[in-house]
Amino acid sequence: MGAREFDYYIFIDYSESLIGYCIIEKDKVKGLLPRISKFSHYNSLRHKLSYIQAIKKVIEKSDVLSYFLKVKIRKMIETPGIYSDIVDFLSKHDNCLIFVSIDNKQLRNFLKLVKMTDGRNIKVVRESELKKGTKEYRMSLVLDTLLNIERLKNIG
Repeated sequence: MGAREFDYYIFIDYSESLIGYCIIEKDKVKGLLPRISKFSHYNSLRHKLSYIQAIKKVIEKSDVLSYFLKVKIRKMIETPGIYSDIVDFLSKHDNCLIFVSIDNKQLRNFLKLVKMTDGRNIKVVRESELKKGTKEYRMSLVLDTLLNIERLKNIG
């Protein structure tokens, strides 16, 4: 895949009983990155609740979600629908270079789905392989945070 930039970035993640994904076009990445500089990985935080309260304001004030082509969070039981959306997107964009980050536990299942599409222009990476500080890692934190906001909303 050379040094060419990816046309789309897809992040797929889980948080307890929720699954979610987000898709961003390469043209929107530069605008998004400065707005998400305060995002952190939820599990590494000491003061989780105050982080969630503060980051909700950042998401609203900076209109973070407007940078994404699509963001969807559902209950885990709706995983087939989520995967169907993603396979549909991959099929319709088979001439594009696509980066996909997926939760480690779901990698094998997802790779089987990717085989249903052409798959040549798709780079699939385990979430744990994302290097801290890279744009891919930083963008993955948005979905991680959104999942935790949604999960906490359902609890409280």
